Amino acid sequence: MRIALLSYRSKPHCGGQGIYVRHLSRELVALGHEVEVFSGQPYPELDEGVTLTKVPSLDLYREPDPFRIPKLREFRDLVDVQEFAIMCTAGFPEPRTFGKRVMKLLRERRDDFDVVLDNQVLSDALIEVEELGLPMVTAIHHPITFDRRIDLAAAKGIRRKLSLRRWYGFLGMQGKAARAARKVITVSESSYADIVKDFGVDPAKIEVIHLGADQEFQPPKVARVPGRLLAMASADSPLKGIDVLLEAFAKLRTERDLHLILVSKPQAGGPTEKLIAELGIGDHVEFRSGLAQTELVELMGSAELACVPSRYEGFSLPTVELMACETPLVVSRAGSIPEVVGPDGLCADLVPPGDVEALRDAIAALLDDPERRARYGAAGRKRVDETFSWRAAATHTAEALAGAIEQKKQENHGC
Repeated sequence: MRIALLSYRSKPHCGGQGIYVRHLSRELVALGHEVEVFSGQPYPELDEGVTLTKVPSLDLYREPDPFRIPKLREFRDLVDVQEFAIMCTAGFPEPRTFGKRVMKLLRERRDDFDVVLDNQVLSDALIEVEELGLPMVTAIHHPITFDRRIDLAAAKGIRRKLSLRRWYGFLGMQGKAARAARKVITVSESSYADIVKDFGVDPAKIEVIHLGADQEFQPPKVARVPGRLLAMASADSPLKGIDVLLEAFAKLRTERDLHLILVSKPQAGGPTEKLIAELGIGDHVEFRSGLAQTELVELMGSAELACVPSRYEGFSLPTVELMACETPLVVSRAGSIPEVVGPDGLCADLVPPGDVEALRDAIAALLDDPERRARYGAAGRKRVDETFSWRAAATHTAEALAGAIEQKKQENHGC
């Protein structure tokens, strides 16, 4: 198959999108398929044999200058003008404008591909893909409706809530695109149910295909660092529950010598930095970002214990990667996380999301039980080997794409 894989942004080492694009495309090529990735900034890191076509935006959210004002010479067309105008009115334009840009390319190159795989762009412009004669399959990791609900619940003040509603204005478009897709791939049974409920997608069109852990994620060859706790999440997103972890950690610090590493880059002067200052734990919390994968694997394997305190997850790929490194876990009973880690007590302790005391108690109990930590680590690695593989994900994805192509052929022949 000749596959066009679309991703409006593909940050290489965090956030899920770039990781999904890299590993899935590599394994699809290894299975004998041709894959061309169409991506906006930040661009993905891709393996040999995978083609990258850059679809540049104005890159209005790039670090270290998010919400930047572009120079006049940067504007190339009316889509750029629309992108900037939506940002100026507190919206998030990237899925919509990427869809318009990539559709222009696909119209010019319709005969180069057999199928289009959309990585959660969900732009209404992509509904036109089927009119070109190409079947479109979309991958939805989870409906962003959950992010909106949790952000709104955490927001303080009417102005902030109105601003968030405007920011999430693209969700109506995404629901429309999801319902129009020929087939939807998602990553967990939890996300399956949420896509049906929140986006109104026909359940018969949805297939669950789990993600995998790259083979580089392996158990450590050196001793873990005593007292080191680890979490991998966007620090300032209420969805990820880092505020809950920080409060639990502050309580633990009153009686234990612990150090917390957050694989994240918080906003300067943002809610996470303010909370750390209020709790007086600044000397014991460290942020790491921009890590190469080898550095990330080493860090994951160095922790005595890792936490996934999210209020919701559509899949949580970092959880699988931590399990691959035999790192014992304390996680929230939220979204797909219980599905990923298996039954409570298999390779993780599960606690109610948002419950500071429950999280504190679970961390303390696991730190005091080295035998259980070792058992959780070994069970986690075994579960990854048996359940979460990028080759399996690519194989099942290829089957889904081939099915969409065959269905389209039958329609074209009036069968």
